[in-house]
Amino acid sequence: MKVPTEELQRRLTGYLRRRKVSDLPGVTAVARIDRRTKRLTKRLKPGEIAIIDHVDVDRVSAEALVACGAAGVVNVAAGISGRYPNMGPQIVVEAGVPFVDNATSELFERIRDGDVVRLHEGVIYLDEEMIGKGDVQTAESVEAAMSEARAGLTVQIEAFAVNTMEYVRRESDLLIDGVGVPDIRTPMEGRHVLIVVRGYHYKEDIAVLRPYIRECRPIMIGVDGGADALLEAGYLPDVIVGDFDSVSTKALTCGAELVVHAYRDGRAPGLERVEQLGLNAVVFPAIGTSEDIAMLLADDKGAELLVAVGTHWTLEEFLDKGRSGMASTLLTRLRVGSKLIDAKGVSRLYRSRISTPSLLLLAAVTLITMGVAVFSTPVGRIWLDDAWNAFIFWLVGLFS
Repeated sequence: MKVPTEELQRRLTGYLRRRKVSDLPGVTAVARIDRRTKRLTKRLKPGEIAIIDHVDVDRVSAEALVACGAAGVVNVAAGISGRYPNMGPQIVVEAGVPFVDNATSELFERIRDGDVVRLHEGVIYLDEEMIGKGDVQTAESVEAAMSEARAGLTVQIEAFAVNTMEYVRRESDLLIDGVGVPDIRTPMEGRHVLIVVRGYHYKEDIAVLRPYIRECRPIMIGVDGGADALLEAGYLPDVIVGDFDSVSTKALTCGAELVVHAYRDGRAPGLERVEQLGLNAVVFPAIGTSEDIAMLLADDKGAELLVAVGTHWTLEEFLDKGRSGMASTLLTRLRVGSKLIDAKGVSRLYRSRISTPSLLLLAAVTLITMGVAVFSTPVGRIWLDDAWNAFIFWLVGLFS
C-alpha cells in the first residue's frame, strides 16, 4: 500500500524530533496521564512517565507505580500534604524513580495520553517547549515533609473518632441488627470465607494461604480489584463486591455473583457497568467501604470463619484511604468479632530457610545412600534378587 507523501513527511518529522529530544538530558519517554492513579497503573508500561493528580500518595499506589516500571512520576498535587506521614513518595524515591511534586496543573490540558515528553530537574518539556515544572523530591525533602506531617496526626485521630461516632449514628441498624443486608444465592452457612482486597502484601499472603485454600475450600470474595488478584493467583472468585471502578471486565464476566456497593440513598454507579455487560447484580446500600460490606455480608449469611487478605487495619492504612468512610472499618471488625482472622502480613510471619535446590539435593543424596545400602549388604542383595525374580515372573505371566 502506498503511503501518502504528507504522512511520510509527518512520520519523518516526528522521528527527527523524538531523536533530537532523546539526546537532551533528563528522562524522555511516553507519558501516561490520569487523575486516578489506580486507573493509570493498569495501562502504564515500563519506561513510561506517569502524570497523576494525587494528594497524599498512598503506599499501595506508590508500590504499583514502581512495580509498573515507571521512568518518572509527575504529580500536580501535593504528594505529602501534611495531614499524616504517608509512605508513598518515600517508596517512589527510594526505588530511584524521579518524583516531581506540586507540578503545574495545566499539564492535564497540554499533554495527551501517549505524548512523548522530557522530564529534567523538575521541568516538563513537550516538543522542546517547557510546559510545566514542579518540586523535585529527594530522600531528604521527603523525610522533612514526613517529620512535619507527624505533628498533625493528633488532628487526624480526632477527626477519625468523630467520623466513627457519625457512622454508628447513621448505620446502627445495619451494624447491630444486619438490617439492609441483601439476599444472595451463594451459600455461606457454616463455611469459611476468604475475603481478598488488593492491599498491602496481598500476593505474598495468597501464596502462603494456598495449603489452607486447598484443604478448606473457602468461599472466595473478591473486593473490586481483589477479584483480579484471585484470578491472577489461579482461583475463581465466588462473589465480587464493590463499586466496580477498579475491577476488570474479565473478572466481572468470570461467573461470580456480583454485589454492587451503593450509596445510602440507593445510587449505584457500578450498576451501569454491570448492565452494559448484560449481567445481573445485587445492590447493597451502605456508607462504609466495600471491604466492610463484604465482611458484613458473609457474617450475616452465617459464615463460620472470615479470613481477610490485603484489608486495612492500621491507622496509617485508614488515613491512606483519604476518606471518612474508613471509620466503618474498625466498627465492622468489632461487629464480626472472633470470626475474623486478618491474614495480612502472614507471609512475613515465617519463611522457610530451606531452599528448593537444597531439598532436591537432600532427596538425591537419600536415594544414593539407599542404593549403596541395597547393593553392598547381603540382605539388600537378597531383597534385590527377590524383587527381580518377581518382576520377571510377572512379565512372563503377561505373555503366557
